[in-house]
Amino acid sequence: MKAAVIEAPGQVTVATVPDPTPGPRDVVVEVAACGLCGTDLHILQGEFAPTLPVVPGHEFAGEVVGLGSEVTELALGDRVAVDPSLYCNECRYCRAGRNNLCARWQAIGVTVAGGAAEYAVAPVANCVRLPEHVEVQDAALIEPLSCAVRGYDVLNSRLGAHVLIYGSGTMGLMMLELAKRTGAASVDVVDLNPERLATAEKLGCSQAAGNADELGRAQGWDVVVDATGNAAAIQDGLERVAKAGTFLQFGVSDYATTATISPYRIYNQEITITGSMAVLHSYERAAELFATGVLDPQVFISHRLPLTQYPQALDQFAAGQGRKIVVVP
Repeated sequence: MKAAVIEAPGQVTVATVPDPTPGPRDVVVEVAACGLCGTDLHILQGEFAPTLPVVPGHEFAGEVVGLGSEVTELALGDRVAVDPSLYCNECRYCRAGRNNLCARWQAIGVTVAGGAAEYAVAPVANCVRLPEHVEVQDAALIEPLSCAVRGYDVLNSRLGAHVLIYGSGTMGLMMLELAKRTGAASVDVVDLNPERLATAEKLGCSQAAGNADELGRAQGWDVVVDATGNAAAIQDGLERVAKAGTFLQFGVSDYATTATISPYRIYNQEITITGSMAVLHSYERAAELFATGVLDPQVFISHRLPLTQYPQALDQFAAGQGRKIVVVP
């Protein structure tokens, strides 16, 4: 089969690789679409994945075309979205219900072969059957949505909060959509990309600007979300949190990225700084939300490219062109 392969840091090709073979409790999925994510860029840089080469792609959906010998929950022809998370279920974090912090954490498309291919293997437990009205090519959006749902689980924000989001790429826009639905009094968005800001305005943000100074909220915001991973955005966002407010580090930074905090201000103003790591008990809820139309795929997916153009798609994504880019085998 054809698959994208990250061979070594900075090197990605599309090659012919062996067809996947399912284990007893696995299924083989014929991939309908696979989304690109900032995590894929980190893997390309040699981060996250413990060993290369690897077939990337942790945001995917498709049709079940192969069944392991012990699989009874799904049938051939079922349309599914795949939660890429792989946990040991034995370490202290898994046993405490914090599986996303698993000491042996792995993920399809990160540490084992993923969905940037014609076919992919997944545990049956990781597959969510799609309702008939959901387009399977659009269902690649469910995985990033599940990360955003996890982010709002962490925030546990109050009704009537004023929210500021840095970044209006796919994840920032998803956080915007969820903020609107969790009772925010206002949701402002900051981004340097005018095209992406225009999309945030189209989706109904309260204000959109290239700099938070333009938003006119001197007292700060109750919730500040960084969805960029960019050091300058993070540093600026930390300064915009109102008293008793919360800063959520949602975007994925490079390992070397740092920011400066004021311990006295955090103490004196009772500011919370927290993070949100991937998916935790949120994938099925994201699938249900997606089925209700919480996201408009025509807005969120800006480019659908053939799998053969995966290296070019990564370059386009890295350049900040478009919103969600998906590859179609």
